[in-house]
Amino acid sequence: MAVNVQGMKTWSKLAKNKRRPSEYEIVTTNLQTRNRHRDQAYELSPAPDLAMNEWYRKNVFDSPLQHEDWEEFRDPDQLIYRVYTRTQDVQESYVDGLLDDHNEIDHDAGLKPEWLDVLEHLYTPRRYLQTALQMGAAYLLQIVPASTLTAAAGFQEGDEFRWLQRIAYRTRELQTAHPERGFAIKERERWEKHEALQGLRELMELMLATYDWGEAFTALNLVAKPAADETMRELGSTARHYDDHLLAALVDNQMRDCDRSRRWSTALVEFCAGHGDNKSVIQGWIDKWMPLAEKAIITYCAALPESEGVADTAIERLHAYHRSLSISA
Repeated sequence: MAVNVQGMKTWSKLAKNKRRPSEYEIVTTNLQTRNRHRDQAYELSPAPDLAMNEWYRKNVFDSPLQHEDWEEFRDPDQLIYRVYTRTQDVQESYVDGLLDDHNEIDHDAGLKPEWLDVLEHLYTPRRYLQTALQMGAAYLLQIVPASTLTAAAGFQEGDEFRWLQRIAYRTRELQTAHPERGFAIKERERWEKHEALQGLRELMELMLATYDWGEAFTALNLVAKPAADETMRELGSTARHYDDHLLAALVDNQMRDCDRSRRWSTALVEFCAGHGDNKSVIQGWIDKWMPLAEKAIITYCAALPESEGVADTAIERLHAYHRSLSISA
């Protein structure tokens, strides 16, 4: 007598879709173990006073940002590791080509003294800013409540580390071309003390001390990172006026990564906006963090040459991004 035994199907989480899962879904969906039991994060002991369990319960399960199934989120780019590394390898080859081409024409030696002042104070210290952005993405990677979100945050962390490395590389090149200046020597001092950078530093330090996953995502991806990206965009625009076409091209390439971060962040807001009080929760967090972001943009852009109206333009772009989100009235 034949017995019909029905067990769990391969990709059972995705079986309801009635189609073969995509490669993206197979390698990013339902991979976490830390969300299976509310009182046993990372499948640790269920002891109620275990610090990791308390931390995860408070900052993930009890976050004001709620959804019945975070694993249903999908990155609009459906990015996986194989595609990410292949794409970024092409971009890195392009950047290497830019650097080689400009080195051949002795680009750095021809930079104007007044522009070198700007690079010393507003560009090379940004490797500390990039470190903060990378650390923020790394925290999201560790705490977000779905593996599809983990993947998106992980690729964002890779992007930030990529530009941290490139700023460090350019710092060394500028030091070689202009050893009489403070390149590769005074960046930390300027990050900690230069007036133009203190708004960004305050924003980043407070963002890194934000532990609720929903607010950490909002503070980083919807406010702090876009604000930092807009200051970089303005620096790149100014670079063109001072014939630093290398920096302008580097910034253009960096904005590709920034745009991808905004795409998945926008998709996440859209994904959860229709559930409970999520719209008002996210808007409340944006309202909380925006004064710090506007201050950061204003203080940074004020130090740029020919800075009139630059901060207003950057802030308006940030507001336009927020208006594009699903929480807008």
